Amino acid sequence: MKIIATHTATNQEVPIRLQEYGLGIFLQVGSKSALKKVLKKELILVNDIVATTATFIEGGEVLTLLAQEEKTSERVFNCALDVLYEDNFIAIINKPAGILVSGNGFKTIKNALEQNTTRSTALDAVAPQPVHRLDYATTGVLVVGKTSAAISKLNQLFEAKEVTKIYRAITIGAMEMKGTLELPIDGKEAHTSFKVLATVPSKRFKRLNLVELLPSTGRRHQLRKHLASIGNPILGDVAYSKEGLLLKGKGLYLHAYSIAFEHPITLNLIEVAQPLPHKYKKIFIEL
Repeated sequence: MKIIATHTATNQEVPIRLQEYGLGIFLQVGSKSALKKVLKKELILVNDIVATTATFIEGGEVLTLLAQEEKTSERVFNCALDVLYEDNFIAIINKPAGILVSGNGFKTIKNALEQNTTRSTALDAVAPQPVHRLDYATTGVLVVGKTSAAISKLNQLFEAKEVTKIYRAITIGAMEMKGTLELPIDGKEAHTSFKVLATVPSKRFKRLNLVELLPSTGRRHQLRKHLASIGNPILGDVAYSKEGLLLKGKGLYLHAYSIAFEHPITLNLIEVAQPLPHKYKKIFIEL
């Protein structure tokens, strides 16, 4: 195993448990819980012997902190992903259309992450995993956690609605220039603000709109259901388009355009945007 750091213990008047002495001696182990974890994983040696919670320190012992061995997932989906942002704790990728984020299947974003991201060197590093979902047909920014602490904190941020997500979609038919949609979904309140950015005439659909969407809740298919409820389904939406308004073979025109949140570890503001896919520009040439 790779050695991260070493320390020579200072002399003690009376022997002291490693659990008490070891706190703070390694920069990489900054809390009691972190110290317990590295001891449980047998990542601390005392005089080249694996330390435990029962190990005592008298003074003069050499303490060695080891790096955890990297484990490669047995289920690696060979799919190249665009990484928009990455550090030691999180990553943000551009999800392509036609791939599930996670689930029981093999061809998922989750199973493609390890070959597209760099494994964290933090002591609580885990296999990278998405911390929220995008529909199978939706494209755009997707946040990934690379450590236990980062994933836990990101889940809290999403739960507390402290993550700002902006979507862009192409909708069918005449609609108000802006507004708020509040149709409950699955018996739960749901809120979506929208603003029309551009409109073009269409021979088949009469009018197509480029719409910016800001959901303040995250219900399943919220944006698709909300827009369909006012008679403006998203172009290419197989599930919620009315008869005669379905565009086949082009996919869903819904894109997770940007995301903003406080970094779970550094607390810096993270803001990442991904331009619309090329197919949108065929309809709105000025994009």
